[in-house]
Amino acid sequence: MLVTGATGFVGRHLVSALLANGFGVRAVGRNLEVARALPWFDDVEFIAADIHAVDLDILSLADGMDAIAHLAWSGLPNYQALFHFERNLPLDYTFLKRVIEAGVNQVLVTGTCFEYGLQSGLLSETVVAMPCTPYGLAKHTLRLFLEALQREHTFTLQWARLFYLHGEGQNSNSLLASLDRAIDAGEAQFNMSAGDQLRDYLEINEAASQLVTLLTRRDADGVTNCCSGLPVSVRALVEQRVHQRQSSIALNLGYYGYSTHEPMAFWGDNQRISKLRGEVYAA
Repeated sequence: MLVTGATGFVGRHLVSALLANGFGVRAVGRNLEVARALPWFDDVEFIAADIHAVDLDILSLADGMDAIAHLAWSGLPNYQALFHFERNLPLDYTFLKRVIEAGVNQVLVTGTCFEYGLQSGLLSETVVAMPCTPYGLAKHTLRLFLEALQREHTFTLQWARLFYLHGEGQNSNSLLASLDRAIDAGEAQFNMSAGDQLRDYLEINEAASQLVTLLTRRDADGVTNCCSGLPVSVRALVEQRVHQRQSSIALNLGYYGYSTHEPMAFWGDNQRISKLRGEVYAA
């Protein structure tokens, strides 16, 4: 199994999950020193490389690999930057096309719930994507490019649309990481929005497990929501973490306004991933 972005938030957990499920892993990341600090380093074949480099030896990278989990994507969490479609999109497509031409015939790519744009409520994979951010637009367009490529090359395309992930290794400026930092610093209050937005939150190890499910199901072509299927308010999520931490920190609700690129209430339909895992549909 070839994994790009292996040292990132999702990647480091996916590699652990793949190893636990008996996969051999060739992990790719830019920083060797970051990789050395990860618990799985000695159990994988790690390659330090820039996948966008024009001189990248694709044949060597893909040699012996029949599947790729492509997680690498630079510039997050800056969702509004134009480089997502000006730079990342063409470079990612070129890289994946080369990998496919080298013989890899199962391609899993992580997409985003931002592909749905400002649509509200329960969102299934059949809902037409209407991205309103450069990041969402770039991811959506990459999927369309790869679907067009399937007309010329035979390969399975698994588009894993991630919702809101949290857990060990998350971005230090994300909601729960910021809350933990405030609690650890002994701050009296935590500034946040009013918190009544509804989101679909998924713990990172559960997300990695869902991705492993897709990788074991070569027949699962197309878009799959990787989500919990459950709407949870931002405030409830924060209050739960405060309770878990046994903290007395006060929530300064309404300090921040609402995001303009996210609807007030949306969550994923998890029927497809639940069926693939043999679970009861949660939504």
